[in-house]
Amino acid sequence: MMAYMASEITDIADMPRGGPDASCLDRLLETDRQEYLDRDDIDADVKRSIVTALDRIGTLFREHDRNAELVLREVADIADPTILELGAGHGALSRKVLEQHPTAHLTVSDVNPESVAAMAASDLGDHPRATVGLIDATAIDAADGEFDLAVFALSFHHLPPAQAAQVLAEGTRVAREMLVIDLPRMPSLLHIAKLAAMAPLVWWPFAHDGLISSLRSYSPSALRTLGAHAGLDVDVSTNPFDRQVLIARRR
Repeated sequence: MMAYMASEITDIADMPRGGPDASCLDRLLETDRQEYLDRDDIDADVKRSIVTALDRIGTLFREHDRNAELVLREVADIADPTILELGAGHGALSRKVLEQHPTAHLTVSDVNPESVAAMAASDLGDHPRATVGLIDATAIDAADGEFDLAVFALSFHHLPPAQAAQVLAEGTRVAREMLVIDLPRMPSLLHIAKLAAMAPLVWWPFAHDGLISSLRSYSPSALRTLGAHAGLDVDVSTNPFDRQVLIARRR
């Protein structure tokens, strides 16, 4: 029988990645260790190699296309939607949205100056319906309701709980709705099997960050708790072998 812990969280910063009702085993399957992408002591070339691998694998498995479909679904009833992408990294999601929606306007952002510079130097920097900028998702320099949709794809797990709740609050402040697409948190026994399969590859920076990302992923219970802490209405859907999706709105 799986042992479960008490469900009350007095400080959101202390919430387990598995949520307030996470089992004892699940609470062991998390880490405060950062991905290479988030560390200041890691060489820029290593970080670029990880971003490149994320882009290539996202293209190979059509993740960019599937994530763009989720974005387009949320703005389907808006003629000329304004969309803010936070934590855009390589910018592939925004590229797909621009390709597939002829009148969408995208603000493509990241907190990493090198990522922003690379996107600005790419086709995104010259696109007439795209603006590339440096934005901290926890303190967005934009007016209330400036966007129709804020999007945070495959990076939410990088944030500790207090910052994650702040991002939800900021995203729903500047946009009518916020869409978060992220890694799922697997049930504990499946999670252990996944980590065991990944462990021999941790010499590869991409796999190193993938293993840590898995340990830092949030469960649906945790996402709902973060939304409640931010005072939001949230809908969460998850597939433990694919993605999980959160849609947040102001009450």
